[in-house]
Amino acid sequence: MTQLILGLILFLGAHSVRIWADGWRNRTIEAYGDKAFKGIYTLVSLLGFYLLVVGYGEARLQTVALWNPPIFTKHISMLLMLLSSILLVATYVPRNHFKMRLGHPMVLSVKVWALSHLLANGNLADLLLFGSFLIWAVLNFRSARARDRVQVEHADANEDAPLKPNLLATLIALFGGMALWAVITFVLHAKVVGVAPMG
Repeated sequence: MTQLILGLILFLGAHSVRIWADGWRNRTIEAYGDKAFKGIYTLVSLLGFYLLVVGYGEARLQTVALWNPPIFTKHISMLLMLLSSILLVATYVPRNHFKMRLGHPMVLSVKVWALSHLLANGNLADLLLFGSFLIWAVLNFRSARARDRVQVEHADANEDAPLKPNLLATLIALFGGMALWAVITFVLHAKVVGVAPMG
């Protein structure tokens, strides 16, 4: 459990700099350069990710059950994971409706992913892992939207009109997300995590 907690602190801590210390981040990049900052950021993130994966794997073997989720929550979880997969793909497809209307689909994807897993799992290790990611995603999204508002307020009135969402891009994000969900659900989850969602 210690490795899981340490991994969460390092991984989510590195990804929380813009939430709590955006000014410090900007000053550090100015002082030492973008590459140096990103290099350290990447190393801390990778170490944190390794520790949380290993720690979660070990913590799952020492099961501490907090509650027993009813069967229907697993069905809700599957639907939420479909939405999470679509949002994840939408992150990388320019000008799709999800990305342009909602903003920051990657963070929303993490939020929905974490919530879906909290609904379907009732162990202490699950609460620590997915609960931490859910709290982080909520705070991150709020911080990102606040930065968006500041950017809009300081935008030049003479700038070109914003681009409109593209239907083809939206369909690519939608069907790409559905395909990703199917691969994770029917293949990868059982192989990587050792649990078949449909089982």
